[in-house]
Amino acid sequence: MLTHLSIQNLTLVDHLELEFNPGMSAITGETGAGKSIMLGALGLALGDRADSSLIATQADKAEICASFDLSTNIEATAWLNAKELNDDNACILRRVVSADGRSRAFVNGSSMTLTELRELSEMLLDIHSQHEHQSLLKKETHRRLLDEFGGLTEVVNELTERFERMTSLSMQLENLKSDAQEQSARVQLLSYQSEELTSLNIAEDELEDLEQEQKRLNAADQTRTTLTEIISLCSKDDETSASSQTSRALSLIYGIDDTAMKPVREMLESALIQLDEAITDLSINLDRFNADPERLAEIEKRLGDIYDIARKHRINPEQIPALTDRIKSELDEIANADTQIAALEVQLEEVTEAYHVLAEKLSSSRVKTARLLESDVTEQLQALGMSGASFSVSITAAEKPHRWGTDLMEFLISTVPGVEPGSLARIASGGELSRISLAIQVITAKTSDTPTLVFDEVDVGVGGATAEVVGSLLRKLGSNTQVICVTHLPQVAAQGHHHYVVSKETTDSSAATSVTKLTEEEKVDEIARMLGGVEQTEESLAHAQSMLSGNQGT
Repeated sequence: MLTHLSIQNLTLVDHLELEFNPGMSAITGETGAGKSIMLGALGLALGDRADSSLIATQADKAEICASFDLSTNIEATAWLNAKELNDDNACILRRVVSADGRSRAFVNGSSMTLTELRELSEMLLDIHSQHEHQSLLKKETHRRLLDEFGGLTEVVNELTERFERMTSLSMQLENLKSDAQEQSARVQLLSYQSEELTSLNIAEDELEDLEQEQKRLNAADQTRTTLTEIISLCSKDDETSASSQTSRALSLIYGIDDTAMKPVREMLESALIQLDEAITDLSINLDRFNADPERLAEIEKRLGDIYDIARKHRINPEQIPALTDRIKSELDEIANADTQIAALEVQLEEVTEAYHVLAEKLSSSRVKTARLLESDVTEQLQALGMSGASFSVSITAAEKPHRWGTDLMEFLISTVPGVEPGSLARIASGGELSRISLAIQVITAKTSDTPTLVFDEVDVGVGGATAEVVGSLLRKLGSNTQVICVTHLPQVAAQGHHHYVVSKETTDSSAATSVTKLTEEEKVDEIARMLGGVEQTEESLAHAQSMLSGNQGT
């Protein structure tokens, strides 16, 4: 429910902080005092269009904050959770309107689009007036209220899940069939590419091995010449070779009888052994570097084929195996498309049948619920002074199934006996619409999910006993949900659990609006004012006390 409203620099309000409680809150005040400012501020917080002319004189911006307690509001809590904005069941809507006409909206401190703000607002508060927040004129509201009144919400949710599943399967099936029609040329191309790559049959690490062998064969003659020279330099057969020179040095050092030469002698012995081993290894590897023109030609032909394929597909040569696997995988998927299409068709048929079975059951329940709602609301309208008015619910078949079933629902009203019922927007006047809304809300209050209802002058055009009925209904409605009512009638205001008075103070140079929550004693004075005008009398005070006393304990 709405717990707090803060207004800064909006029209005639410099700064205003209001606390709201459960039950029915009546808002009164003389004409022109500024009651509309409160509703205008609420409208801005809920996402109404902003106008820089609303900003107070000398101010550069206006700011409105509306705080809500979501302890019992499952739908709004889920919305916030989905956007990771939940703050311990609290929700603060903040709207800032700048003098340049721009506005910003925030939910729990995070920036929001107006579309998102309005989406959330519909779960929090509903304003019934002759202005923008007339949700009763929306056919979706009719559907929701009817389903809630009949306790059909769970069935609707299940039907929605089936519809979404049906829609998802239909899209998958359509995409697969569309792909299958477009795949003919693709299959030809992939098949050709797969055959070409498969015939290439490149093995793992083959490219690297071929490039190494090509490099070795290209340098074979030069390498063999170099190795032969190295062997000659190290061989014992040549007196000037490293091996011969090392042997001579070793024989000379043997002739020196000094223990200090022992390490030197051991190093020369080791060097001689390593030279002999090096000569052996060089001789063995010499045969590996024989020129082989035929083998070199084969390698270059193979590498050429690999490089050509890589250039053709605009990839690096080492990516060819991965490309081969990817093309084969895509061909397999296309080949399995018919099987997938057949399987999806079976699933879609099953889900569609289940959807229509449940939709038919829901339609039957809606018809029964509609008759009960028609009777109850019509009876309530009579009590509200709309003698001869009748309320009805039109349920027709939709052109195509939707997420809430196969029905189209609309609330209809006839305000004159014998006249065919018509849409609320076309038939009902502003005052009548408010009373129709009140009647519907009273009947559906115990099942409705809207936690806060605001009624703007629902008493237009009524008085006397009817006004008392309106007040009684609003108070009754306040026992199940939060009700905020702007009224001119004492019979309605006296029914409020809480009472606020809007007043305007005017000087030669300025005017300011303030809102005060009344004490029990102050309520008597305000009701007396509404009964008898500015001058209070003993009779008006006694009458006001009597009206208020009659509501104690309810």
